[in-house]
Amino acid sequence: MASSRLDFLFCHLCGTMLTVPNSEYAVCPLCKTLRDIQDIRDKEIGYTIYAEDIRRELGIEIIEEQKVQLSKVNKKCEKCGHDEANFYTRQMRSADEGQTTFYTCTRCGHQSQEN
Repeated sequence: MASSRLDFLFCHLCGTMLTVPNSEYAVCPLCKTLRDIQDIRDKEIGYTIYAEDIRRELGIEIIEEQKVQLSKVNKKCEKCGHDEANFYTRQMRSADEGQTTFYTCTRCGHQSQEN
């Protein structure tokens, strides 16, 4: 980054962000102060946006994922042949499509899913 300060982007008199109407000068849209384009040419601005910043700006709170209470079902395990599995469902795709069901064998722990 050419400069760690961003003051080259703003009017020295009123603090308004400058506009660049042509290749010769920058102008303050509020007080009409002119600034030579050579003062701001070839300067770069870099910034990083973090997910937390977006959530804060939008007022979105992070909801901690809760421990899921698993239900049991009679389903034959593909790996060991046991007839009982725990399962839970989640909406993984769009709302107009069905839920995905996740199975875990109660004997060997093998996991599978059905869409």
